[in-house]
Formats: sequence, C-alpha cells, structure tokens
Amino acid sequence: MNEAIAIEKREAAIQEREDLEAEEQPESQVDWPSIWKPLAIIAGVFLAFFWMPLESSRFTGAVIESLALAKWYAQEHVLLCLVPAFFIAGAISVFVSQAAVMKYLGAGTKKVMSYGVASVSGTILAVCSCTVLPLFAGIWKRGAGLGPAIAFLYSGPAINVLAIVLTARILGPEIGLARAVGAVVFSVVIGLIMHMLFRKEEQAKADSAIHMPEPEVERPLWQNVIYFAVMVGILVSATWGKPVESAGLWHMIYSVKWLVTGFFAIVFGVLLVNWFRVKTYKVLLAAATILALSFSFPHQPLIAFSAGIVALVVLTTTTRGETESWFLSTWDFTKQIMPLLFAGVLVAGLLLGRPGSEGLIPSHWVSGLVGGNSLWANLFASVIGAFMYFATLTEVPILQGLLGAGMGKGPALALLLAGPALSLPNMLVIRSVMGTKKTVAFVSLVVMMATISGMIFGHFFS
Repeated sequence: MNEAIAIEKREAAIQEREDLEAEEQPESQVDWPSIWKPLAIIAGVFLAFFWMPLESSRFTGAVIESLALAKWYAQEHVLLCLVPAFFIAGAISVFVSQAAVMKYLGAGTKKVMSYGVASVSGTILAVCSCTVLPLFAGIWKRGAGLGPAIAFLYSGPAINVLAIVLTARILGPEIGLARAVGAVVFSVVIGLIMHMLFRKEEQAKADSAIHMPEPEVERPLWQNVIYFAVMVGILVSATWGKPVESAGLWHMIYSVKWLVTGFFAIVFGVLLVNWFRVKTYKVLLAAATILALSFSFPHQPLIAFSAGIVALVVLTTTTRGETESWFLSTWDFTKQIMPLLFAGVLVAGLLLGRPGSEGLIPSHWVSGLVGGNSLWANLFASVIGAFMYFATLTEVPILQGLLGAGMGKGPALALLLAGPALSLPNMLVIRSVMGTKKTVAFVSLVVMMATISGMIFGHFFS
C-alpha cells in the first residue's frame, strides 16, 4: 500500500513539473496560415532562378520573345489604345450615373434592350481584348448586370467589322460569315448563360436598383453623348490599323486617320473649355504644343499624341472639381489593370512567342495538333486562342499561315471565336474585376462554344 502511494506521489510530482515547464514556455509565434503563401512564392521564385536553363537556346530565345512582345505592346497599344480607354473608363465612373447604367444595362432591364445596347456598344468600339477591359470595368463598377457586361466584354474585340471583312477576303467568305454570325450569337448567349449561372447575385443587384434614388442631373444627356462620342472617336481613329490592301475604303480611312484624330482632339478641347470649365489659355497652350510637335515630327505622330495625353493629365489635375475626380478614377483603373496586363503579356510571349517567332512551345506542335476536325483539334485551337494575345487584325495573317501548314477550317474558326475576345492578360484583369468563379465560367463558356462551333463548321466545310 505504501509503495503504491509513493508511486502515485512520484507520478503526480512528475506531472506537476511537466505542467510548470509547459507554462514557462512561451506560445508559438509562428502563424503558418499567414506565412505559407508568401513563403511558397519566395521558394518558387528562388527555385525558378536556381534551375533556370540559361544554357538552352530555346529558353533564352523565349525570354527575348517575351521582352520583345512586351516592347511591341508598349509601343503599339499602351498609348494609342489603353490610355484613351482608361480615360473613357474614368469618365464613365464619374460622369455616368449608376442609375443611368442600371437603366440600360442593369440586371433588371429588359433583355432585348440591355443585350442590344451591350452588343452594339462593343461593335462600335471594335477594340482588342485588352483595350476593352477598362471600359468593361467602368460599366461593371457603375452597376451593369453581369449578362450585359459580359456581352459587352465579348462583343468589343470579337464583333469587329474590319476584322470580319478582312477574314472573309483572306481566309474565305464562309469563314468570314461564320465568324460574324458566331461572334454576335456568342456575345448574347454567353451573357445569358452567365446571368443564369449567377442569377441569385443578379436578382439581388436588380432589387437594390429598385430603391436607387434618381441622381441630380449635372449635365444634359445630349452633352454626355457628344462627350463620349468624341473620346471614342479619338480611340477608334488613333488605333485604326493598316489594311492589307492598298486601295479601297479601309485604306482611305487609314490614310487620313491622324487628320480625323486631330479633328476629334480639337472638338474635345472645345468641350473641355465650355462644359468642364478648363481655362481657355491652358487648352490653347496645350494645342499649340501638340501642333508644333506634329509639324516637327510629321512621320512620328506618336510624339504629338503622347504630348496630348500629358496635356490632358495636366488639364484635369489643375482644374478643380469633377475633372480632378475624372483623373483620379482613371488612375484607379490604370493601377488595377496595367500591371496585370504586362505580366500576362510577358508570360504569353514566353510560352507562345510573337507572330512569326517561337516561344517555349514550338509552332509545329501547334500546327500539328490542329489538323483535321476532331474534338481535340478544335478544343486545342480554342484553348491556344484563349491564352494567346492577338492584337486587332493580327489573328488573320496568323491563321493564314496555320491553314497553309495544315490547320483544319473547324479549328481555325474555333481560334477566331476564342482568340480575339480572350488572352492571358485579359483573364488576369477580368479575375481582378469580378472574381475567380465568374472568370472561370466566362472563359470556359467561350472555349466550349468555340470548340462546338468549330466542329460543326468543320463538318460542313472541311
């Protein structure tokens, strides 16, 4: 008995000592839930540099192509396309009331009106998959319904009249017609499906719009219409691409594009003075500077255009009131979108290269995988088109080369329907605007519908 008591006392003493030691030890300061993500990123970057295959000519060539694509993107698209689009998006956010957007593009608007307005707006703009993003973000921020916003997002790059005409002339009238019909149908159908998939959120947005008070009208509707039309005119005319043919209507428009841009710029300056209370002498000084640069560098219009952008920044930031709000809203869109776009362009260039040049993925792999009209060929063409970046009209000569290398007509149409509306940079920005689930759903719908359309088209025209 005494021995048992002694054992119990000894065990109790040991337990007491262990408890005291545990109390003396401080709690762990390592918060793994908040540490593992940045740690994984750091480790990933380290391993990427540690195992970087610099001895491989394909890898180094892909890196050069990635940088070259980013350089080309900066030269050809940032100033002419994105910056005007950012200012338009900023203007939408400031000068277009949420109630007005909800009236024409809201979740509770009649579908005939909302989808019609979205599709027509996108068609008029005729911009690339990246340029449409600030505009999409602008109307989404102001309360546009998911379906109409998606229809606008798809229609802008896809329903491009010039691209469709060029497709018909170079790739054949049947592909041109199929692209036109497919793009129009896609913009509406994908928008409707997205609305159905997220109908609970859309219903909540529609219910909130019912209780939205009517905004105070600071400027008549016709003034806002003219104001936006002039900015869109600058965007479209400045980005008008050079057609393949050296004659005809499209070439004539191209030959006078900078005169047209200058005309819209003059009208824009008048609007700034009369409607936005910008000082006349400031606008005249900016105009004189731009005019002097245009005459000094007649073969480098980008210099004068860049000066115009700088002048607009100065004018909007030195005039108090709504113009300052306009600039700040524009800057918000720029900060959100621009880094993601360039990151996406670098990755796309690394993997797929530029037109006529290869990245890490050999071009003969692509051409070999899209021959015939199988499900795999159409799906692969849709996926490659979705991730690769196409500037406006560049998809046509690329497909011309691929068709010559043995690409089937079905996969060609699939790429045409998926490529111009999507790209890796485009996806990254869309995710930041409306979240991962909606982005995955949108991309999946585009790829799926492009694949099915390609198979149907290839069955009848291969």
